[in-house]
Amino acid sequence: MANTKHDHHAHQPGDHDQAEILDLDAEVLAEHIASVIAWLPVESGPRQVVDLGCGTGAGTFALLTRFPEARVIAVDSSAEHLHRLREKARAAGVADRVHAVQVDLDAAWPDLGEPDLVWASASLHHLADPGRALRQVHDALAPGGLLAVVELAGFPRFLPADAPEDRPGVEERCHAEIDRRAAEHMPHRGADWGPKLTAAGFTVEGERTLTVHIEHSRSAAVGRYALNGLRRVRGSVADALPVEDRAALDRLLDTDSPHSILRRDDLAVRTERTVWAARRP
Repeated sequence: MANTKHDHHAHQPGDHDQAEILDLDAEVLAEHIASVIAWLPVESGPRQVVDLGCGTGAGTFALLTRFPEARVIAVDSSAEHLHRLREKARAAGVADRVHAVQVDLDAAWPDLGEPDLVWASASLHHLADPGRALRQVHDALAPGGLLAVVELAGFPRFLPADAPEDRPGVEERCHAEIDRRAAEHMPHRGADWGPKLTAAGFTVEGERTLTVHIEHSRSAAVGRYALNGLRRVRGSVADALPVEDRAALDRLLDTDSPHSILRRDDLAVRTERTVWAARRP
């Protein structure tokens, strides 16, 4: 993406805070990322891959694992995210297969070489002119190369609809406000990318929507993900919430409180992920 890796809109936290969220995102959703990559109609193992809006590397490392002969150009505007990505690459022994490029895609376009595969996960909707970006990707791709566009249906939900007991539905009310603000500032969020891909010269070969529902019991990271995610949500919309909703969120976010979200056993990560596979003819 231009500046972030997942759909964490409305509020702009520091890159360090966002990097923490992205790392948790990668840990909790690793199985789903791998399944999306496995679904792609890749005819032979790509050698040159671009992760456009790589964040801290969730897609980069999944692509390196799936395609062991590939090298990845990891593109992001955040120096903090790219620093984390490089550290992970060194720790995993794959630093020689990753080339990190810091650039704001709204301002400039990097030399991507002639990649066989471009991966754009939760990134295109952040751009001021995604149509221009799609044309740039189309022209950079090798003939027959593939672009994978992956989008999440907003930031994940974590709480049951009737939670918390003292203020049911607070999470949904927060998301309604986030959606309202995102509609103003990110008009391409939630878009149908199929027509945009066709307009840029691609042939859309597949579209798939996956439902993500990961119970707390399946991953120890779900609680930490929910805590960091709801902190992010509160920071985004606190000024628009009734005082009772803010108080309920504060009780959930107080890790010393008996009402802390970390003490709940009914959490789950719930969202949808849609992927479009588009080929340059």
